[in-house]
Amino acid sequence: MNEAQSPKGGVVPHLTIANDKAAEAIAFYSRAFGATELMRHVAEGRQRIMHAHLRINGGSLMLNDHFPEMSGGAPAQAPRGVTLHLAVDNADAWWKRATDAGASIRVPIENQFWGERYGQLTDPFGHIWSIGGPIEE
Repeated sequence: MNEAQSPKGGVVPHLTIANDKAAEAIAFYSRAFGATELMRHVAEGRQRIMHAHLRINGGSLMLNDHFPEMSGGAPAQAPRGVTLHLAVDNADAWWKRATDAGASIRVPIENQFWGERYGQLTDPFGHIWSIGGPIEE
């Protein structure tokens, strides 16, 4: 990775995408969240993605296709226990773009008691995303 592509520290989510759909996930994240693809490494002689690096809303997201041969033959498991949060300037605009791209609503977007406009979506690959931003006056 070159300097522009390398994460600068912190925690970087790294998603495993089941059923050889990482390329579809990259296309979805581009449509839904404005992702920019910084790098893609495809396995030799295969169409599976070994590693991809995206930039979404100023942060890094890494992902790959599931490789059962590298996990003792275990099948890909459904994502659970993690929510990816997008802190944005206009939650409704981000929400509309994501739902228009095919994300399903998990928790409707509403003004919340803690002073934020917030909701949760599930992407077509089973990953949960929350979107939050300031309440419009």
